[in-house]
Order: sequence, then C-alpha cells, then structure tokens
Amino acid sequence: MKTAVGERKQTQSSLVEALETLIGRSLPAELVRAYKTQQLVEMQLLYGIEAIDLDDHQPFFTPVQIRDLVLELMMPWELCTRYQLLPLQHQGTTVVVAMVEPENLAALDDLQRRLRNKNLTLVRVAVTSEDYQLLLMRAQAVQALAAPAQTPPETAQEVMDYIETLSDRIDLDDETNLDLAEVARQAEDAPIIKLSNSILLRAISQRVSDIHLEPQEEELRIRFRKDGVLREAPVGIGRLPKRIIPALISRFKIMADLNIAERRLPQDGRIRRVYQQRTIDFRVSSLPSRHGEKIVLRLLDNTDTQLSLDRLITDAQALSLMREIFFKPYGLVLVTGPTGSGKTTTLYAALAELNQPAVNITTAEDPIEYMMPGISQVQVVRDKGLDFARILRAVLRQDPDVMLVGETRDLETAKTVVEAALTGHLVLSTLHTNDAPSAIARLTQMGVAPFLIASSLIGIISQRLLRRVCPNCRQPYRPEVDRLRQFGLIAAREQHIIFYRALSYTPQEVAQQQPDTLCAECHGVGYLGRVGVYEVMRLTPKLRAAINCHASTEHLRESAVEEGMTTLLAYSLNLVRSGQTTLEEVERVTLADSGLELGKRRVLVCHTCEAELCPEWLDCPYCTTPRLVT
Repeated sequence: MKTAVGERKQTQSSLVEALETLIGRSLPAELVRAYKTQQLVEMQLLYGIEAIDLDDHQPFFTPVQIRDLVLELMMPWELCTRYQLLPLQHQGTTVVVAMVEPENLAALDDLQRRLRNKNLTLVRVAVTSEDYQLLLMRAQAVQALAAPAQTPPETAQEVMDYIETLSDRIDLDDETNLDLAEVARQAEDAPIIKLSNSILLRAISQRVSDIHLEPQEEELRIRFRKDGVLREAPVGIGRLPKRIIPALISRFKIMADLNIAERRLPQDGRIRRVYQQRTIDFRVSSLPSRHGEKIVLRLLDNTDTQLSLDRLITDAQALSLMREIFFKPYGLVLVTGPTGSGKTTTLYAALAELNQPAVNITTAEDPIEYMMPGISQVQVVRDKGLDFARILRAVLRQDPDVMLVGETRDLETAKTVVEAALTGHLVLSTLHTNDAPSAIARLTQMGVAPFLIASSLIGIISQRLLRRVCPNCRQPYRPEVDRLRQFGLIAAREQHIIFYRALSYTPQEVAQQQPDTLCAECHGVGYLGRVGVYEVMRLTPKLRAAINCHASTEHLRESAVEEGMTTLLAYSLNLVRSGQTTLEEVERVTLADSGLELGKRRVLVCHTCEAELCPEWLDCPYCTTPRLVT
C-alpha cells in the first residue's frame, strides 16, 4: 500500500490505478467500491459539505443537462477544467456545483462573482477526481456532437468556405436585440471555437505582438501588430462578415473570463495557452465602439524573453552605463517610453543579472508578464484594494534589497517609490514619457518635490524599438544630401558609410507575388526582428543641481548631452551606420526626438564640400570657397 501511495503521488493518478499498475490486474469491483465510499466519507469530513457519488446520480445529472447549464450560466469549459468543477443543477436561485477542491479560493471567488451578477447562490458538493473527469469527458462529447467538427482553415479558399458555413449558422444582424443566451451558445459552437483558435494560432506562428479585432460598419477587420507595425491579418481572416461579430467577440470574452452581458464598459482579462511546450499569455482588453466591442489581445511569450542586458543592448557605452546604474546599492532607476517599447523586458534583463542568492528581490506588477525563479512577484488586484502603493508598503517590511514597480502612475506610488529609494533600497520602475529628461517634469507634475527627485534618482533610461532591416534582401543605396540633412547628417562625413533600404511590399502586393519570389527570411516585409534604442541619462552633480533649481526639460536635456548622454536620435543613427536599420525606421520612430549633438544647434556648412565650419571663418579652409550657407 505504501508503494501504491508513492506511485500515486509521482504519477498524479488515483490510488486504484496505482494499485492495479503494481499488481498487474484489475481490482475486484467490491474493493473499488469500498475505496470510493471511504474516499467520499473522508472528503465530507474534511470539507464539511456533502460528498456525492455521481454513479448514484446519473439519472439526475446527465451530460446533456450539464452542457446546457455550462452555456446557460456562461461558464466556459476553460474555467471548468482549470478549477475542476462542473455545474450540476439549477433550481430557483440556487446553483449546485460539483468541485474536486471545494476550498479552492480562486475558484470560489470566480464562481461567486459570476453567480452574484445573476442573483444566484452557490451550493458546493464534493466529488472525486475520477468522477469529475468522466462526467467532463461525457459533457464535452455531447457538446462536440451537437456541432460537427471542422478542420481549421489553411488556404484562402478554405477560409472563405469556412466563413460561409459560419454565416449560414449565425443570424444576428441587429446588435440591439441580441439574445445573450443565444450569443453564448454560438460562442461555444464548434466553428466559432475553431475560428478563434485559428486566429490565435496564426498570431503565435507569425510571432506577432498584438491582435486587433475591430468591428466596422459592414465587416470585422482583424489586424496583427508585428515588430511594432500594424498589418492586416492574412487573407481569409483579415476581414470577416458582420454577422459573426457578436459570436466571435463573445468567444474571446468567454476565453478571458469577461462578462459578455456587459457591452458598455471596458473590461480586462487574460487567456493562457500552451503551444509547442511554451506557455503564452494573452492580455485581453475590450472597448465599446460605434459598431461593437473592439478586442485587443497582447501576446506575452515567457520563453521568448532575452533576459540579458548584453543581448538586448548593442552599444558598449550604453551597456556599461546601464550596468553601472543597475548595480548601485540604492536609489531609483526609471525606464521610460511608450507602451510596447520593451521597458519591462529591459527591467527583467537587469533583474536576471541582479538575481543572486544573497539578494532579496520583490516585484509589484499589473499584470505579471514574465515568470522568474528566485524572486517574489506580487500581482496587483485593485478590486481587493491591493494597489502598487499598498504592496510597496508591505514589501518594505520584508527587508527587500531590490524592488521592481511595474508602473509609477500616481502621486502615492511615486512618493512610496522615492521614500524606498532614499532608505537604502534599489527601486526599478517604469514611467510613460517621451525621453529621459521629460521624466523629471512628469514626477514634478505628479507632486513629488524636486529636491526628493534629485536625491533619490540615480538614472533614467528612455528606449524605443526599431525594426531591423532584413540582412537577406536589404538594398544598399546613397541617400540624397537633403535627405541626410533632415537627420542632422552632413554628407561629406557620411561618404564612406553604406546605407540600406528595406525591400518592402504591402499585404496586397505580397498576396500577388509568387511565393518563390519573396525573401525567404522576411517574406516581403523587408524587416526581421527589432533592435533597442536607448538614451541613458545618469544623474551627475550638475544635473542634480539643475533639478533642484527647477530647470526646464530643455535645459536638462542640454545639460545631459553636455555630460555625455547619447540621445535616442543619435543612437538610432549609429544603428543606421552599422547597417542594422534604415533611415525610414528612424524617421518613423525617433526623428521627433531631440538630437542636440547632431546639429540641431546653428551650424555653418560649406555649400561646396559640406564641411562644418566655425562661425568666425570667412571662407572654407578645405576648398577655399567664400560662400557659406547655414
């Protein structure tokens, strides 16, 4: 028996299966029945609720009835399998739910929230894992038989035939008269499930970062964001008929555990899937729009993160400065940039290098994007009052060495972060600003005193992501002089540099091309992957004095450049010179940023040889041309 118990724990099987495996034959039915009866008695004593034998209740809890209850109560199958529960009966305002773990707090919170919205009361009953698995399999089999399985579409023609099948089965033209029960049933229909899975699968296989489902007046438009640029989804799923909008949108909301009955307020949720042994999270956001709810899914692949600063940063000077900042014993480090610029990835790359047995690291995040062993990660739950400031106050009582705050977005969080940095802790956080010097103005606007900012800050890192030009199909060329001047570049100085342009096609042009004529690496996009652009502003005594004197952002930027800071634009142009990206990418992402060291100041240039001249020179000493231009 001891051997069987050990086998059961190791294989996660039942004790009966473990015993049968050891003895090599099936146990007598009487012995199996006696073991199950004993197990039910133990569960009833342990949980203090009724434990039922589903074999004795088969006439009452049929698979068809359970299937109908799952649809009626809008409990997705993902929820039932995650928490190992099934609804058994609905009488009046009471819902009986069978649970393998009746004291699972996460399951109880989720169940009570869903039932509370429908004015229903939860009644728990305990069941064995074997009974649950058998009943779940039967109920899902009934669900599958109700709608014959179809193969996910692959070619454009298969997609069109597939959509025609959906349109024939769905008839919800008037969104104002939607029957929510009917929408829920159609959202669990096999074609809708397969279509939604096909969208997710294509997004994962194409390594996109975001999926946008946008209801239009006459259709549903689906776009993928890859390497920071939105493009229409592949042919067949890029534009879908209007009639399937309610069911498909509801399907994604059900997968994310959102309330499909709420269509007037934004909602946030999460979907987790496993693909080729990789755990992939989808952050789901719904937003009411003119023609229906817009859904955006952000893909987070934990296994795809480069958790190393030297793999992220190509510039040796920037890498050295960042390591110098991150390895300070205490102080505040801010990473700034817009959404999707890689701020969290940079912070986790720093944590990966700081993560040592002697270092106590705690994070407060919303949501937790990447899992890292060896650190304590805390999820913000605003519904429970667990916000960033409250987590930080609790963390400070647990002797932390390094603290990561997902985002500094309000005065209370900002003050707590500054206080932690002033009391001997290294605090890392993100902030939404355009560049590094602007972070000072943002903190001041929140209400943090300038002397506290100057005392606590040790460095600010601003970053962007540029697309890498595809090395397989890039084309060398020589830009026009006027084109170079737009970036503050002087043609005479750049004459030995090889510039590249991307060989890019629009999605329509890609569809018209023969597959063998497109680049095998980028498939006609012209770019492959992304590279980081960094602006590292280290707080020097001169900058601290300027902050204390309430200096403007422009003055801080000029002082930082004088102290050796490389701006985003200058870093980007260095990537252009090394052949990693194009001037078009720099213009799209970073040209709006200041590049004081690149000639944004007044510069005299010879119109013949384009050499930079000093203001006091009356003629060009290089070609003796007297005529000067600015």
